Amino acid sequence: MRAYRPGRRTVCGWTILMLALCCAMAAPDIRAQSFSGQAGDDGPVTVEADDGIEWIRDQRMYVARGNAKAARGGVTVRADTLTALYRDANGATDIYRLEAIGNVVISSDKQTGYGERAVYDLDEAVAVMLGKQAPPRLETGTETITARDSLEYWEQRQIAVARGNATAKKDDRTIRADTLIARFEEDAGGKLVATRMDAVGDVVITTAEDVARGDEGIYNVDSETAILQGNVRITRGENQLNGERAEVNLKTGISKLLSGPDGAKQRVRGLFNPKSDNK
Repeated sequence: MRAYRPGRRTVCGWTILMLALCCAMAAPDIRAQSFSGQAGDDGPVTVEADDGIEWIRDQRMYVARGNAKAARGGVTVRADTLTALYRDANGATDIYRLEAIGNVVISSDKQTGYGERAVYDLDEAVAVMLGKQAPPRLETGTETITARDSLEYWEQRQIAVARGNATAKKDDRTIRADTLIARFEEDAGGKLVATRMDAVGDVVITTAEDVARGDEGIYNVDSETAILQGNVRITRGENQLNGERAEVNLKTGISKLLSGPDGAKQRVRGLFNPKSDNK
């Protein structure tokens, strides 16, 4: 059982049910309530809240309100309101899903996600973050990923899926697409870094000098090389190259128009403005 700040109470077993029942019947000014349950084989889940915890027995859920916090292992979920759904497992309270509303922050030592709403599946270790006024966001220390519609993070697979005007930004490089799939690995220092990004739909890769567009793209982070295909356009200043497939090296600034799939020859076109300062 993890240690908590003085004044917080952590209970388990049948005491959880009694405490939750008391919270549901208590006056609204009760503060700093907490309970602890299990989550499969991954250890206990502790839920805390400033404004009380309500136990809804028929729906098998607890609702924590006011600066609510749920923690398991190294993952913490914070929100204005947290709903913990549970199932009975041999007399134990097995929490399998957290639903968060308002100022949501899901964090671990390697990444932090933000959203207006979120669902965290404890069985699969998958977080789905949503937001309308503020787009959901994932920060890893090296990459910042945002999306208009939804942002999923699969903790065990170390994959992020951003949908709807999805953007991944690092230093002066930005990748934008309808859908982005980012794959991560831990580096030698234990930091989570992106190794590959798959982009689908209206792909735009922007650097300080170039803008490359295509229908689809794969970006290798280590080599800083992107393969684009489908209506490819590479623009530098007022100069532009058009084709169906291209390799763009973001480190060297060298772009190559390639033959089509299976070696099919396709005509490419370049538009060069002699007044442009770019060579």
